[in-house]
Amino acid sequence: MLAYRAVTPADLDRVTSWTVTEPVGWIPADRYLAELAENMYRPEWTWIAEDGDRVVARALWWGPKDSAHPVALDCLDVDPDPALGDRAAIGAELIRAGLAGFPQPVQYAIKTAGGWRDDPVRSAAVEWRRAAAHAAGLTHEVERLQFEWAPADGVPAATGALRFAEASDEEFLAVFRRIAEGSLDAQTRANLLAKGVDATAREEMDFYLGAPGRREWWRLAYTPEDEVAGMAIPSATPYNVNVGYLGVVPEFRGRGYVDEVLAEITRIHDANGEQRITATTDLGNAPMAAAFRRAGYRNTEIRLNLSNG
Repeated sequence: MLAYRAVTPADLDRVTSWTVTEPVGWIPADRYLAELAENMYRPEWTWIAEDGDRVVARALWWGPKDSAHPVALDCLDVDPDPALGDRAAIGAELIRAGLAGFPQPVQYAIKTAGGWRDDPVRSAAVEWRRAAAHAAGLTHEVERLQFEWAPADGVPAATGALRFAEASDEEFLAVFRRIAEGSLDAQTRANLLAKGVDATAREEMDFYLGAPGRREWWRLAYTPEDEVAGMAIPSATPYNVNVGYLGVVPEFRGRGYVDEVLAEITRIHDANGEQRITATTDLGNAPMAAAFRRAGYRNTEIRLNLSNG
């Protein structure tokens, strides 16, 4: 019978010697140890399954350095040894063991290349992890496209179609409310149904206020007639800068303004000397994906996000 537990500092050599050979994103030893030192991985958030004294599965949970609980499962792997049994069942039990001590919603992002459904090896690697997550209660699923920009992809010039300016939190909150209307983003749509527009707007703005990006980067977009057309919120993660949040208010959609807003975010990051900007959007949000491609952003991976919230 397998035993499931969080590790102790004495187990770290066993944790970091683990490697993943399947074509999905995973956390190697150097990154784990670096972020362990930053308190973003912790022994009590690192779970293993053991067959006797042999580690046969590993789950690495991640959270902000000042968080009481993890917010994401970064890496899940189970030894493919057929003698152990079903990998999805073992993975599900390992996830459940960790979730029992985590009171808040979490998510698990399975990262792989585009076209994974047509590649038998990639598909198999994704599907057993997906089945494990579903069995453990991470049943809300959204597939997202990851994009990336570098200076060689070109810096868009300002066209003058929109004017960008700083604004107060109250002004930004009002625009968050307006942009939520008719949004194609799956999480925004779910939040609108569950919480209403005011709570959704406040939650989204608070998220970006708490992110590592700088508040002074934020801009509202105005038409030549000084009407608010949308907003640009360049942001960052602990790893790199990103597009953050952008949107156009309903009455100005369909006029190409999304390209102007995205270009402003790109210019802000480029002016700060950034060499890499990342961005994500739902697979189903075709207009946003098209805007990224027009702006020179390259699709680098697929993220299958599974959550219990």
